[in-house]
Amino acid sequence: MNQLQQIVALADGVLGRDVVGVYLHGSAVLGGLRPASDLDVLVVARRSPAERERSALLGGLLGISGTGAGDGTAEEGGDGAGGADGARPVELAVVVQSDVRPWRYPPACDFLYGEWLRAEYEAGSVPRPEPMPDLALLITMVLAGDRPLAGPPPARVLDPVPHSDLVRASVAGLPGLLDDLEGDTRNVLLTLARIWSTLATGRISRKDTAADWALARLPPEHRPVLAHARRLYLDCRYSEESWSGELRSRVRPHADRVLAEIDRLSPGNGPH
Repeated sequence: MNQLQQIVALADGVLGRDVVGVYLHGSAVLGGLRPASDLDVLVVARRSPAERERSALLGGLLGISGTGAGDGTAEEGGDGAGGADGARPVELAVVVQSDVRPWRYPPACDFLYGEWLRAEYEAGSVPRPEPMPDLALLITMVLAGDRPLAGPPPARVLDPVPHSDLVRASVAGLPGLLDDLEGDTRNVLLTLARIWSTLATGRISRKDTAADWALARLPPEHRPVLAHARRLYLDCRYSEESWSGELRSRVRPHADRVLAEIDRLSPGNGPH
């Protein structure tokens, strides 16, 4: 059983008939999984999981999800033993349908699993409901990707997100994103490029496509770091990532330039 089948089986086993649908999004639907890509999944439920169900979901995901320390080769249809080397990291969000349909901002995420929180989970933390502006982007990707793993097409389950709320969600995530600039450089730079392109075009592109879009609009001195981040995304596992001293010194000036472009577009309420 591959990882996606395991995820669907886990959701069905824990929530049963209260699962409205399970949907793939992220890199897998925006152009293909890359060496360090997560498996991104949205579960739409009719109700909030009970405490024991939260613990069961968490325990199942801790076994299914890879830690990111493996070789990153387990593709969508491949055999991924839960938690083993080669299994992809899983990011899974559960939303209660009535919390996001009709759509309102900020949306609430009822349960979020991500590998960056594994240490907290293993120490006893269990995901709780909380506001999650990023759901605006996530739901937009789910609708655009149209890849149900279980249940009806997402357009029958979720409302479209207005462009103005994509803008709000993108900007809301910037402080936390910038906090990770030193430790997760490639992903932060690529995400900044994607935010810029999303605000300008109204579309959410895969990371390398957004980088191409941004590279065509940046002055020459700000291109090398993003070009390097793009190459890392396409070709390298995290364990293979490296930055020269010269490139590292250009990271902050590049980020500041892209932030200025994002700030310029942020007041707009439609594609530019």
